[in-house]
Amino acid sequence: MTLDPSAANGPDEWTDTRLLFALEEVVERELNRHLAVAKDWMPHEYVPWSEGRDFDGPLGGEAWAPEQSKVSDVGRTALVVNLLTEDNLPSYHHEIATIFGRDGAWGTWVHRWTAEEGRHGIVMRDYLLTTRAVDPVQLENFRMAHMSEGFESDNRHSMLHSVAYVAFQELATRISHRNTGHESGDPVCDRMLARIATDENLHMVFYRNLLRAAFELAPDQTMRAVRDVVVGFRMPGHGIPGFERAAARMAVGGIYNLRIHHDDVVQPVLRNLKALDLGGLGAEGQKAQEELGTFLSGLDAEAALFDERLAARRARIAARKAG
Repeated sequence: MTLDPSAANGPDEWTDTRLLFALEEVVERELNRHLAVAKDWMPHEYVPWSEGRDFDGPLGGEAWAPEQSKVSDVGRTALVVNLLTEDNLPSYHHEIATIFGRDGAWGTWVHRWTAEEGRHGIVMRDYLLTTRAVDPVQLENFRMAHMSEGFESDNRHSMLHSVAYVAFQELATRISHRNTGHESGDPVCDRMLARIATDENLHMVFYRNLLRAAFELAPDQTMRAVRDVVVGFRMPGHGIPGFERAAARMAVGGIYNLRIHHDDVVQPVLRNLKALDLGGLGAEGQKAQEELGTFLSGLDAEAALFDERLAARRARIAARKAG
């Protein structure tokens, strides 16, 4: 049974427990919608197994070398970052299961989401090793270092912040996978990442619709959560060894950068929710809405500056090649 929103006279009355209960019916509806449209797929069908051969080590195969990889240098960097991000699934599951619970529709969604995400790591690792796209020793060393650190969500203090974060993060992940596929230069890789991106988009829709319902129940609290998440957003793979350098390469390579983040991730979610046009807010909600708008203007300006620098860099490289 859903709580009557009129029973809450102020934003402070909406505790996480009450919101979880109030949104249960929405979660059930969105879960059923998701299961009706999601297509099961087999990871092994997206891996060119015939290209595989033994590596050096106990089997006495051939050691990896960069020239064995079909994918571009930027594509290789992005594939490693994307896979290592997927590798921390046990920690992600722990975080959302702790926040959302393991019972009822919430629990069913948590386990279904985890199962679907598990496919992504399986197929990406199988592809990378079979095609020798990346250094397997470095990849395993990175995996051990990254997973040994675990993952602690920036938003674990609040259910609303957690829902808001994943609404943006799932779309960001979809965009990163899709652009990596385009950049890779390998049609097999592109097809695999397109399949993964389809899942990520459905996950985004689930959380975005849940966030919309939260706006209806607790508009001021939800607006503050969205503001906090957008202002402090960072990808879940930020703890990966060498992440800053890899992120810079991905930004320059057009995989994921400020312009993409502003235009293809933040703005589409906010437009769909009509967050910047939402009326009926209290003083705190209006303040958060205004601060969100101000931040977006600044983010757009930063993205424009990045665009200028990137264009200048590309012009210098073109000039050197022409000369």
